[in-house]
Amino acid sequence: MIDRKALVSRHNPCYERAMTGAPLSLGNGSFCFTADFTGLQSFPDQYSPCPLCTMAEWGWHSYPGSPQDDRGLRLVPFDAYGRQVGYAVDGAGQEELFKSLRQNPHRCNLAHLGLLVEGARYEDFVPLYQTLDMGEGLLVSRFTVRERPLIVETVVRPDEDTVSLRITMPAPASPAAPPPGLRLSFPYGSHKKSGGDFSLPGRHRTVCEALPGRLRITRRMDDLEYEALISMSPGLSFHFDAPSHTVVFDGQRAGVLELSLRFSREKGADFPGGFAEAKEAAAAFWEGYWRDGGALDLSASTDPRAFELERRIVLSQYLTAIQSRGALPPSETGLTCNSWYGKFHLEMYYWHSAHFALWNRPSELERSLAWYKRSLPRARRLAASQGYAGARWPKMTGPDGRNTPSSIAVLLVWQQPHPVLLAELCYRARACAGAQSGAQSPSPSCRAFLEEYREVVEASARFMASFAHWDGNRYVLGPPLIPAQERFDPRTVRNPGYEVEYFRWALRQANVWRKRLGEAERADFARVAGGLARPAVYDGVFPAHERCPATFTKAPFYTDHPSMLAMLGMLPGEGIDRGIMNATLDRALSVWDRESLWGWDFPMMAMCAARLGRGGDAMELLLMESPKNTWLPNGHNAQGGREDLPLYLPGNGGLLLAIAMLAAGWDGGAPAVAKGFRMEAENLQKYI
Repeated sequence: MIDRKALVSRHNPCYERAMTGAPLSLGNGSFCFTADFTGLQSFPDQYSPCPLCTMAEWGWHSYPGSPQDDRGLRLVPFDAYGRQVGYAVDGAGQEELFKSLRQNPHRCNLAHLGLLVEGARYEDFVPLYQTLDMGEGLLVSRFTVRERPLIVETVVRPDEDTVSLRITMPAPASPAAPPPGLRLSFPYGSHKKSGGDFSLPGRHRTVCEALPGRLRITRRMDDLEYEALISMSPGLSFHFDAPSHTVVFDGQRAGVLELSLRFSREKGADFPGGFAEAKEAAAAFWEGYWRDGGALDLSASTDPRAFELERRIVLSQYLTAIQSRGALPPSETGLTCNSWYGKFHLEMYYWHSAHFALWNRPSELERSLAWYKRSLPRARRLAASQGYAGARWPKMTGPDGRNTPSSIAVLLVWQQPHPVLLAELCYRARACAGAQSGAQSPSPSCRAFLEEYREVVEASARFMASFAHWDGNRYVLGPPLIPAQERFDPRTVRNPGYEVEYFRWALRQANVWRKRLGEAERADFARVAGGLARPAVYDGVFPAHERCPATFTKAPFYTDHPSMLAMLGMLPGEGIDRGIMNATLDRALSVWDRESLWGWDFPMMAMCAARLGRGGDAMELLLMESPKNTWLPNGHNAQGGREDLPLYLPGNGGLLLAIAMLAAGWDGGAPAVAKGFRMEAENLQKYI
């Protein structure tokens, strides 16, 4: 039996200096607080490239005058086998509208909460020791200010968007030493990485209402209103500067200072409890999270890299828990900071969150999966506007499900089958009777789940069936189409192997769902799935798509995602020739530009190697040294020093997905064994 506490605690991040490129975060899945070495956000200017933000999944802001819909957008017509379909790919002549639809809404930084010591500069603070206890969700920071030691404990409640802190202060050696206080500052919303702009005080409004031991701060920022509710130590004095939107809490010379800060969109929300209550609630949540979920212990391995791999696995479970457990699919930088304006990319949703089902945490996935149900009407309208049936899911969007204009995003389709696969993983993780065999008599609770997602599954499949074109001999995908490997002219792409196989699997699976509900298969789903083109082969390997024989010989075709490998790996690969896929994987490992790979490519390739019986290669791929397979001390997957992507959660989610597949196996496949790695697994589910 795995000692869960020991497994987690041996990978707690511990810093003895200011790690300005790898700050530590606390969160509850829908709210995140990222701190510097003081345990707060005292020195945001010193932290780069990752800003110090306080973000909630509900914290979306739009600039005044932003369009509420895209009806005024001019579309570019693309020929789809004699039919014109319009796509928002070109901003020429409509630059402001195009840009505004991309930038709005954007997620914003709610506030900065930092330590304030009068007269002290950054250089006067000396970090001593900082540790993030992932078993309790507690950040403890020890440092000195002008030789005066301070201890700051920081925690985020699991059940509300509250950050609580306790500062322990011994008596100063000199009575003249300034007492440490706190500064709470509110910025204007911004679409940029930081999510906030402190240079525009006149564009937002902050009202402070003082009550005994409490403050109610009301915020108004264009279309976003929220409250910041504060409970604080008795006798703690403060002053509010309205023009700068700042509250300064005066310090005290010794003893303990406590403050809890809750953010809420609900007017008149309750004030937060104290630090002790928040600490206890967080500890209880995290104890259950680590106890009930899956676990993987690599401590008996002989390969010296096993400890580092285990560290990445444990930290990835923590990071996805604090960033990706909300009611919305996560953005690629989660709730740490903004990437692509804080919008989420639905083609990445699988890589972000599919692992929850395999690690015995399906409810964490189901919470955001429900977004598809809420967004179904808009997705239906998008499909209908282009002359297709069913529902077409956008690639880049915000909470409203609106398709974001882009020269690339609007022409992608590999996000389309995701809800089918994600719903299937949740169904199986619920231990539903006959989940793997497709039995037609599920238990009442499992039938309820089938009913709950039948429309999402059906509408997704109806679009796929109508999107495929019968050319007289077979069903084809594209043109127009941009595949997962975003290196091609949409007017030339036809039958990218990964998309074709994914459509085929999802159409068949949609009929499995119908059978489970006692309904007849849809003939169009079966017809299109059976008639879809088989993957092309050139020079003994699978190309990116059938019109690209130079995939492995001509730049830029051997850059970006080698997505043809997902046909047998991420997918079961119905009818995929294993010999050809073996040769394709070898060719990719030989010639592919590794610097252009992304964080999720390594687990995607590892999943392919696993299905081919190449467990050693799978592990080598997970641990491959490459700029975008770099893992920071805080557990984040860095992307080759890109300033706009200081972290990349699809890499974390992808690692968890692939390693679960290697450790637990898949339908018809045993765990993939790699020499030197001994994997003791508990509560991990098989993959499809």
